[in-house]
Amino acid sequence: MINTNAFGYINLLDKTADAAWLKHEAITNNIANVDTPGYKRQDVAFEDQLTRVLNKVEYDTMDAKVYHLNMNRIEPRVYTEAFDFSYRLDGNNVDIDTENVYLAENQLRYNGLISGMQAEFANLRTAMGSAS
Repeated sequence: MINTNAFGYINLLDKTADAAWLKHEAITNNIANVDTPGYKRQDVAFEDQLTRVLNKVEYDTMDAKVYHLNMNRIEPRVYTEAFDFSYRLDGNNVDIDTENVYLAENQLRYNGLISGMQAEFANLRTAMGSAS
């Protein structure tokens, strides 16, 4: 992570991409354990946490919110979902079709985040080029 406010959006996108990567690992782990008796699916908590932190920042614009955002207050967290709930008699609560949808959705999110970071770096290169 780059420690300057000029990189606020890049740092936010980076943190969010890390969360998406962690979510990818959780989903692929769920898929790998679809036939494991007693396995409970895992997920990653991040988006709600990010929204809550952004809403607590008392500024009107998103630029100001991101500028004043404390990245240390948001960390993706893996958790086991519905520990006591199961669709099946063997105690496993992984639905392969749902996991595949989550995997595709998360891949699109990750690709969008990477594209966003590339665009932010392109904006910085443009700004540095026009400043000289």
